[in-house]
Amino acid sequence: MITSKQRAALRRMSNSLDTICQIGKGGFSPEMLRGISDALEARELIKLRVLENSGITSREAADELSEKLGAEVVSVIGSRFVLYRRSSVLKNRKIELP
Repeated sequence: MITSKQRAALRRMSNSLDTICQIGKGGFSPEMLRGISDALEARELIKLRVLENSGITSREAADELSEKLGAEVVSVIGSRFVLYRRSSVLKNRKIELP
């Protein structure tokens, strides 16, 4: 669990991030979950987008992914959301939280 101060710092860091994955009407395939998990392991902080035809909201997608991947939801704005998970590999840790 991250604090509100840490969440604010992560939100600031996420402003410059590009969206790395789009979630469409197919939902979450095992390959997509593996790819998102790998991206979290490598980057720790990622931005994703939910397409309009997906049938779920970005909040629902963020909550479901955070539960399945053990990540924290940093922010949800419109169709985009940001996830954070501390890397388990010491050399991949790039983000130091306050």
